[in-house]
Amino acid sequence: MHHPTATERVAAGRAAALRDVQRRNLLRCAGLALCCAALLGVLLALVESRWGPLVRLDRGWVRPLHDYAREHTAWTASMQTLADLGGTVTMRVLLGAAAVWLWCLGARTLAFWAAAQALVGWALAAAARAAIDRPRPHFADAVGHASGGAFPSGHATASAITCAALLALVWPRADRVGRAVASSAAALAVLAVGWTRIALGVHWPSDVVGGWLAAGVVLGGVTVAVELWRPGALLRDARRVDWRTRPRVQRVLATGAAPRGGPDKDT
Repeated sequence: MHHPTATERVAAGRAAALRDVQRRNLLRCAGLALCCAALLGVLLALVESRWGPLVRLDRGWVRPLHDYAREHTAWTASMQTLADLGGTVTMRVLLGAAAVWLWCLGARTLAFWAAAQALVGWALAAAARAAIDRPRPHFADAVGHASGGAFPSGHATASAITCAALLALVWPRADRVGRAVASSAAALAVLAVGWTRIALGVHWPSDVVGGWLAAGVVLGGVTVAVELWRPGALLRDARRVDWRTRPRVQRVLATGAAPRGGPDKDT
């Protein structure tokens, strides 16, 4: 009868711990996608039925902000600049650049995950706006202009997906202070981009909330799909990126604890 060696027991323990982490991540992402999908469905039903309280809330925000923007050109210009900086093209370029960087590091599954987030987010937002075709706010003296349907906001969807995905890439390699700074920066960026769409009078507040919920569906759904397609590959790639981006001195010091040649190979 074979008795496992100490090395085999350690390896088995690590494999079990890794499977546990994968299972928890899968459940979290599935929960995120399902919860956001349910809330998005409820919000869409309220939008389509022209629910009175929601209509009053939307109009109550958009009209005063439009009047303010019309009277304060510097404010309007700053909002437009911020909207351009956080536009859908900018967000997709950022996430695409991250995907290329990950691919060059050898983290191919993680690179595919980043690219899929951008592409699926764009496709979902575009298809939803075309299918729902909700009218945008209309003003005779509009300060901002946008075409297509209003719900959900493409800017809100793209910014939330990109900031959350980049935060997920930074999170494992940051300390507590770094995580707090990165989380705050990501949240402020998403809120700022969403705010510009309302302040410029091109979206209702519910469009922006719908965009954030759509982003949650994409983030969770794409992650679940990739994890089911290649179980454990995302975590292995995250470890590979950590190893490749770690300063050389730290890599040399870590060779006593890590297998020769770096992180586990993705088979």
